[in-house]
Amino acid sequence: MPSSSRPPEPGSSVGSDRRLAPVQPSPPPPEIGVGPWEGPWPEGDQWDPELLEQGDRRNVVDAYRYWRHDAIVADLDTRRHDFHVAVENWGHDFNIGSVIRTANAMGAAAFHIVGRRRWNRRGAMVTDRYQHEHHHRDATTLAQWARAEGLTLLGVDNLPGSVPLETFDLPRRCVLVFGQEGPGLSEAMRAECAAVLHIEQFGSTRSINAGAAAAVAMHAWVRRHVFDQQV
Repeated sequence: MPSSSRPPEPGSSVGSDRRLAPVQPSPPPPEIGVGPWEGPWPEGDQWDPELLEQGDRRNVVDAYRYWRHDAIVADLDTRRHDFHVAVENWGHDFNIGSVIRTANAMGAAAFHIVGRRRWNRRGAMVTDRYQHEHHHRDATTLAQWARAEGLTLLGVDNLPGSVPLETFDLPRRCVLVFGQEGPGLSEAMRAECAAVLHIEQFGSTRSINAGAAAAVAMHAWVRRHVFDQQV
């Protein structure tokens, strides 16, 4: 004779007398930035009256809170570094935005888009607005511009014949060139570069994300030409 069964009581686990803990609601995410300015407004042309009144929720460091956009760009222009960043844009790669965001964080002089003029800006998180943007039709036009400016083109890709980034003496005035995720640097771009550098890896994967590789390469420049000079 089959035994009778009843549905489990609400809040209990099947086959056990233990009750499930109630689900706690997630706390609301913290507000980004700062609210309206408190107290008398500061004096100076760099301040934005609208931000002072309504608050500043932008993705900027604290030193630039409540500043006008053009004032921030002008201040950055007084201390940008001597390296540029170039990205080939053939497939609307999302990683381009990540590269540009890091270029902003590392103080790159400017960024260059090679190929299609329109590029995927989502990953940049609006940081491209604080950088100088240049467009070049192809690798040849980028190389011509770089020569005129006295800049060395350096590709970053793990290709046969590439040399380790870790032991390469990065020149101060250079353009670090990155290909899109998957195909990497085009053959035309490789031919224009004075050298192609790779990042040493020690695991099983063949390559790392293009945005991550760009961050490593830019920070290598910063360590070589900023921190080494402070020692």
